[in-house]
Formats: sequence, C-alpha cells, structure tokens
Amino acid sequence: MQPEVGKIYDGKVTGITKFGAFVELEPGTTGMVHISEVANTFVNEIKDHLTEGQAVKVKVLSVSEEGKISLSIKKAEENPSQRRDQKRGGGKRSEGGSAKPQQQEKIPQTPEAAFEDMLNKFKQSSDERMGDLKKVIDNKRRSPSRRK
Repeated sequence: MQPEVGKIYDGKVTGITKFGAFVELEPGTTGMVHISEVANTFVNEIKDHLTEGQAVKVKVLSVSEEGKISLSIKKAEENPSQRRDQKRGGGKRSEGGSAKPQQQEKIPQTPEAAFEDMLNKFKQSSDERMGDLKKVIDNKRRSPSRRK
C-alpha cells in the first residue's frame, strides 16, 4: 500500500537514530520522521521525545519516487490552531502596549510564509535596535568633551 500525502496514520516507532525515527505505518510500510518534525520545540535528543515501540500519529509529508516516505508527528496533531497558540504563547514581549491583535492572529499557511514572516519580524526588530544604538552613539559624539 502506498500512503497518501497529507493523510494522518497511526504508526509505531520501530527505530531511533540521531537524525530521526522510523515509523511503521503497516507491516512492510515504514517512513521516517526527521528530528525537526518530532515536536514544536527544539529537539536535541530524540530519545527525550520518542521510544521504540511507542504508538504515534503521523502525517505523510511526501513520498519520493524511490518510495521513501517522509512523516511528521508535529503536523499530525489534531488541533493545529491550538499548537500554534502554544508555540506563540510565552516569551513575547509587548513594547509600550502597542501590540496589534489583528497582526498576532495572522497565521501563515505554508512553512515558507512562516519563515518569511519570522525573518521580517527579526529584521524590523533589528533595524529598530540599530537605530536606537546609532542615536546613542551620535549623542555621545556631539556632547562636549569632559577632558581638561
């Protein structure tokens, strides 16, 4: 049986490596979950999240021409909006209370769009910090010397 891309299956972890885990979807059909697709948080040691013989839900990301099946555990979660809210929850700070709720609720649909959004936010934040830093440096250069 060839699994369908985008469909969620119940599987069993059959092997764990440094870079991911092998999951058997049915006898004779095994796919791999890359370490980046195990959890929504950074995974340093895959054994902290999975064990051999563990039953997991996986989503089929792709099937190559050679028959290699790429799987994801984090994308197989039943409520993706809840997953995004948890990921977004802590650690964000609001400067001056000017956070716009409409922008926080906007969720990109593709991984590429999510990355672009994250990159744009980083660039904007970095530009603001660099501007503040340049102002401080300019003010120090303009102030009268305290040397006698």
